[in-house]
Amino acid sequence: MLKRLLSQVGQWKWATVATPVFTALEVMMGVLIPYVTSWIIDRGIMAHDLAAVWRYGALMLAMALVSLTFGVLAGRFSALASTGFAANLRKTLFRHIQRFSFANIDKFSTAGLVTRLTTDVSNLQNAFQMLLRVSVRAPLNLIFSMLMCLFISGRLSIIFVVALIVLGFALYAIISRSVKLFNKVFEQYDELNTVVRENVAAIRVVKAFVREDFESGKFARAAGKLYNLFVKTESLQALNHPVMMIVVYSCIIALSWFGARLVVAGDLTTGQLTSLFAYVMTILSALMMLSMIFVMLTMSAASARRIAQVLDEQPSIVGGDDSSDARDGSVDFDNVSFRYSTDGAEGSEGDYAISNINLHIAAGETIGIIGGTGCGKSTLAALISRLYDATEGTVKVGGVDVRQRDLTALRNHVVTVLQKNVLFSGSIIDNLRWGNPDATLDQCRQACETAQAMEFIATMPDGFDTHIEQGGANLSGGQRQRLCIARALLKRPKVLILDDATSACDTATDAAIGRGLATTLPGTTKIIIAPRIHSVAAANRIAVMKSGKIIAFDTHERLLQSCDLYREIYTLQTQDNGDFDQPNK
Repeated sequence: MLKRLLSQVGQWKWATVATPVFTALEVMMGVLIPYVTSWIIDRGIMAHDLAAVWRYGALMLAMALVSLTFGVLAGRFSALASTGFAANLRKTLFRHIQRFSFANIDKFSTAGLVTRLTTDVSNLQNAFQMLLRVSVRAPLNLIFSMLMCLFISGRLSIIFVVALIVLGFALYAIISRSVKLFNKVFEQYDELNTVVRENVAAIRVVKAFVREDFESGKFARAAGKLYNLFVKTESLQALNHPVMMIVVYSCIIALSWFGARLVVAGDLTTGQLTSLFAYVMTILSALMMLSMIFVMLTMSAASARRIAQVLDEQPSIVGGDDSSDARDGSVDFDNVSFRYSTDGAEGSEGDYAISNINLHIAAGETIGIIGGTGCGKSTLAALISRLYDATEGTVKVGGVDVRQRDLTALRNHVVTVLQKNVLFSGSIIDNLRWGNPDATLDQCRQACETAQAMEFIATMPDGFDTHIEQGGANLSGGQRQRLCIARALLKRPKVLILDDATSACDTATDAAIGRGLATTLPGTTKIIIAPRIHSVAAANRIAVMKSGKIIAFDTHERLLQSCDLYREIYTLQTQDNGDFDQPNK
């Protein structure tokens, strides 16, 4: 895991190496300054030699300036290395997530992925910067200061050794108890982000049902859990400072007592005792910095594990080697069954969503699929473009198993328009060109005419340059659906799947879109999934699904005569003027 994360340093290796080098030079200069201070006291002040005071004072000032220069350079390089590391890590994570199948994404919650890309990467960035500077500065300060103390007075150095042991045990006790709490903190971050994301995404529903207070309460509970965990963690971390102060003052008292006796006995000079006071503060401060490193490493270890989980996750769907153009838009299902596993990935767990599907669609046919909620219509469509892989059986497009097809080539030939459409912030023309970046304005206009979108685009003051808010918030549901259909048409696919893509459109618009598709895409295989009879009645053939199986597959007229379920749906929707969901039994 560590090796994989450090590989993200990439082009910032030189800054990563330069940071500890300059930090070490900074520490070396800084550690010598207290010793020069002892010369000022002993050889200047105590000897009444003003020239020596000026001479050693100038030397100390020069050393301080050199140390400051090294410190500035170390800070500059650490900033470059840590921010570059975080940027590379975020890019790698994002690119890796883009390769995930739906099954992989189902395994990680959306909020969990967002937390990993933001909070967790930021924690690793801070930890990396601290490792480059503080983890070098603190040990070197500790080691060099101890050496200087031993050089000045070996007997008084015993005080520091005892202090180190006491403080080390205390910090270990505090940090060891913090580890489990930090793991829980990041899990709670995911829960909090989930609440926020769901609320913002569904704000219209929240307001429509006047559930602001309920949502506020749900957020308050999630935030309260995070607050309680942080209080416990910070309360433990707060013990660092008082423990540190107790040890520091104990060292000062012991050093003052025993050091004064040595000065009186002539075994130690006043300047040397003064420098020892400076070194004791440096040593204990280094220990405090080391404790901060352990705390940060504890936090970042939890973040590193969470990021590594994403990086180690292998896409469950990998494209084949066949990147050639599809022969045609024929679609074949040969004994296909599919089920979702309980962890969100396709596998051997859970009940079958669809089973024993045998469906053969000729190129250029228009096929309707109708059935009740949860009967497997959308699952069937998802297998064609390999959003999921069939658990059993084979799905073919153009006579080739979709598993053998390159994913990019396959999905350029098979385009799906979903009921829940997604538009991105930007202009209408920008969103349309997602289907074809090179599409001309005339091509976009033609696609919009087929999708019956020109009638509202023409009324907008900026036409195709009209700005669309995030998610298409400034458009109606029907307008978003029509733009998404137009976007799909610009790809000129060989298979076009409309998965309840006109549910927000009125009947007349729905019919007009159907006629437009038949005229502009005569050679494209069109699969129309809809709960309404009138949306599929004009199709060449219609598949009727129930409980994950196709129970009938024929023309509209023949189904009315031979399929009881289809006839019941037709009766409910035409005579009773209703929409089919679950027919009466």
